[in-house]
Amino acid sequence: MIIKTTAYPRAALIGNPSDGYFGKTIAFVFDNYSAGVELYETPQIAFLSAKRDLNEFDDLEDLDRKIGLFGYYGGIRLLKAAARKFLIYCRELGIKLEKKNFTIRYHSDIPNRLGLAGSSAIITAAIRAMAQFYSVEMPPAILANVVLAAERDELSIPAGLQDRVAQAYNVPVYMDFAQEYMKQMGHGLYEKIDIPENINFYVAYRTDLAEGSEILHSRLKDDYEAGVPAVLAAMKEWAELTLQMKNAFVSGDLEIIPELINRNFDLRSEVCGGSISAKNRRMIEIARRAGASAKFTGSGGAIVGTFENDEMFTGLQRALKVYGVEVVRPHIVTGGV
Repeated sequence: MIIKTTAYPRAALIGNPSDGYFGKTIAFVFDNYSAGVELYETPQIAFLSAKRDLNEFDDLEDLDRKIGLFGYYGGIRLLKAAARKFLIYCRELGIKLEKKNFTIRYHSDIPNRLGLAGSSAIITAAIRAMAQFYSVEMPPAILANVVLAAERDELSIPAGLQDRVAQAYNVPVYMDFAQEYMKQMGHGLYEKIDIPENINFYVAYRTDLAEGSEILHSRLKDDYEAGVPAVLAAMKEWAELTLQMKNAFVSGDLEIIPELINRNFDLRSEVCGGSISAKNRRMIEIARRAGASAKFTGSGGAIVGTFENDEMFTGLQRALKVYGVEVVRPHIVTGGV
């Protein structure tokens, strides 16, 4: 029997990048793109390559283009890290796994290294498949922890829980990473929320820019740990913006949503301006000139925001296409797991 599992890209709607610093965020996953894993029983453990793992290129230009898109390390490392952390999780809980092996392979059409959580989607799908293969129960909050550990502990990728939580729950989630709660429970306080259907969201991403999230997170972590006042104040304000958006969803006061989204980026620009590239900033500026609200979906390379009507969306597409930016209307996943 072949086990097939799927995970989707994440859009951080509000609050990021406070998720790694005991803040609050709201995020959703959308199924316009996906990462999938296939796993089946075999005599030995085997990890099969996908296109981002190939080591043959047409020429130097092809090599340059593919390394720019996928980086140097490919996706096999993600599967290996997922497998090791899954084993460690089971070992620590005293779960005895059945003596059987598997072959696993992945595929993904999630735009890579652009702040859409493509790497964690592959790991999430992989751990889901292994849990099903070995009949191991793993609640979504715990799955998110294990996925983060695979990236952070095994691969030294600085990141927060937000992406993994949204992908583990497979619904829009309000996340409170309060320090005392995290210390006591081992995870944040996660709440499924309903996003009103009459809000017009878009997601836009560059087709010529790939930058790992570690670039921003490393700088931000240094400032946070050093107690830089502006950064500490920003963390508090990002959390407040998140609460305001959550309350707006409930009350129906949706006119405030674009303002909250814009403020999230403007605040980020104030404290992380030096780590925002000109191309990333230009995406925000073009979207706003078209009348849309705009902020990063993650750490750069992709943006999320709202637009008013079809005419504005068409204008947004036209304006961003000139700069090699794709724009989609995200189909938000609400079905859970």
